[in-house]
Amino acid sequence: MSKIIFLDVDGTLVDYENRLPESAVTAIRAARAKGHRVYLCTGRSRAEVYPNLWDIGLDGMIGGNGSYVEDHGHVVMHQLLTAEQCRRVVDWLHGRGLEFYLESNNGLFASEHFETAALPAALEYTKRKGGNTEGLTVRTMMPDMVYGGELYRDDVNKISFVLNSYQDHLDSAAAFPDLQPGTWGGKGETALFGDLGFKGITKAHAVHVLLEYLGADAADTIGFGDAKVDVPLLEACAFGVAMGNGGPEVKAAADYITDDVERDGLYKAFAHIGLL
Repeated sequence: MSKIIFLDVDGTLVDYENRLPESAVTAIRAARAKGHRVYLCTGRSRAEVYPNLWDIGLDGMIGGNGSYVEDHGHVVMHQLLTAEQCRRVVDWLHGRGLEFYLESNNGLFASEHFETAALPAALEYTKRKGGNTEGLTVRTMMPDMVYGGELYRDDVNKISFVLNSYQDHLDSAAAFPDLQPGTWGGKGETALFGDLGFKGITKAHAVHVLLEYLGADAADTIGFGDAKVDVPLLEACAFGVAMGNGGPEVKAAADYITDDVERDGLYKAFAHIGLL
């Protein structure tokens, strides 16, 4: 029976220094050769899914934590912030002195001082995930970031911003009840970034949208993740796999815990489940 496999990217398919294990490529290609379908299911927008990932061979992707769904080049769903919502958030973040970037399928667009202001948070994020931070800069970690671009846009999936404190996240939720607030880079008050996206969007919702489009059964789904944001994905799938480098919440939601991403965890899980 062919399966539909959903893979988170950062910490699941690639490590926290953006390295793609050759064993993961081998596993995905072998699974697809057996008739299984493989989709990315990531917080990244499409502009952040670089050619080396598409070159593996994929059936499509879910991006923006569920705001975008693509199957074999066909856009199944794309939920965008309105131009007015984007303008209000940008003005609010500027007024509060918080640096940010706009996540669009057309690129990542940074605020005026994001490159310098985000470096401590970006380095801390990499360090918390076990990565080597030596010599890293925001430009090396986010190579396709656009600086000096238009910030009032109508093509934005979500907006991420550097948290000066957890209160910034709480206040963003209160200021924008029409948007979906979130945090990433750590649990609760240890979070490093906040984000605001389309209301009601989750990875789980996007999985259901794709399955309906494919005419497929949720009983044939397998989800892989490493973070709290992946818990809805694992719960939406019939079988959930947490990476060994994952956090306690995703491991508690998983049916199986594999090895770390850089220790061939993806390949080992594919072999354990019988996808190869």
